[in-house]
Amino acid sequence: MTGGSRYLYGGPATGLGDIGYTCQVLSLPALVVVSGPAGAGKTTLAHQLARAVGCPAICRDEIKEGMAHSSPGFVPAPGDELTARTLPVFFAVLELLLRAGVTAIADAAFQDRVWRPHLEPLRGLAHLRIVHCAVPAKVAFRRIRQRGHDNPVRSVHTDPRSGRDLADFVRQHAAFDRVSVQAPWMEVDTTDGYKPGLDEIVRFVNGPG
Repeated sequence: MTGGSRYLYGGPATGLGDIGYTCQVLSLPALVVVSGPAGAGKTTLAHQLARAVGCPAICRDEIKEGMAHSSPGFVPAPGDELTARTLPVFFAVLELLLRAGVTAIADAAFQDRVWRPHLEPLRGLAHLRIVHCAVPAKVAFRRIRQRGHDNPVRSVHTDPRSGRDLADFVRQHAAFDRVSVQAPWMEVDTTDGYKPGLDEIVRFVNGPG
């Protein structure tokens, strides 16, 4: 392949400071958006895809969990400070990777109103792929309760804590507005394993731009 594009990293575009180097990207990387409501199995799938494809998985929840280490005594709440800080960092990291020609898996439970305005500026940097994770609400609720019990790191999130939250969770799950940018997409049922299977999902991710 000949030709290519030159990108300058850092500065106002990324918000991460002046890294101070350039490189030539001969073909666009892929940005694989793994989306879906809470408890849909996004992060597990994102990491499996990252291992299979050979690229980093950038997970919104893990960024927030990392921030909590420098915020002792943090108490989560809807729209809390760390949630607000996580959003620009998540997309700045993705932009930085894409400008370096790095294919990446992006995992977050954002709805379309958040994904769309942040993905559109990245179109010129990557081939977009969308993977929608789908699961029944009660299965998702059980998963969230279980991971909260098993993983104390989840305490930095506002996950539902008791059965009293089930009715509200079911309503929110049903109202979830999936990302709908113009891009190839695949729906994956994560209720029991993956349907379609992981091999097929990887072929979709690695497909032609």
